[in-house]
Amino acid sequence: MVLLTKIYTRGGDKGETSLGDGSRVKKNENRVAAFGTVDEANSIIGIARLYTKGIPDEMLRRIQNDLFDLGADLCTPEKKERINGQLRIKHSQVVRLENEIDNMNEDLEKLGSFILPGGTQAGAHLHLARTVVRRAERLIMELSLNETINREALKYINR
Repeated sequence: MVLLTKIYTRGGDKGETSLGDGSRVKKNENRVAAFGTVDEANSIIGIARLYTKGIPDEMLRRIQNDLFDLGADLCTPEKKERINGQLRIKHSQVVRLENEIDNMNEDLEKLGSFILPGGTQAGAHLHLARTVVRRAERLIMELSLNETINREALKYINR
């Protein structure tokens, strides 16, 4: 667990930020945009959870935890040797998410068209989260063209 003793560090005052491996990069780099967008989606899911209960809320909480893992994964460049305890999205997280999606789809009627965003407060926020996740996916894909990333991260965000 990360222990924060201060809310601000002044480390980014010159437009740079630290990655998970301690290296410094400009805040406008692809990697920072990718994990920042994952964080944005996570925040929107947090708003949606204000309007959910029971099993859907539990599922969204698990997804939020996974998105923290995904952000940590993306903020730490891949190296041949992984540091112990380094958070990475695992295949089991992808499979769990697929199973949860499949379980939800079992009770739904077949869709004949796309659904307009909205419906309920939770639904509207989840539609917004979906569009932000799609943007995160594009950014992660772009990052993968220039740097090695965990392939499970791309699979997870695609679900």
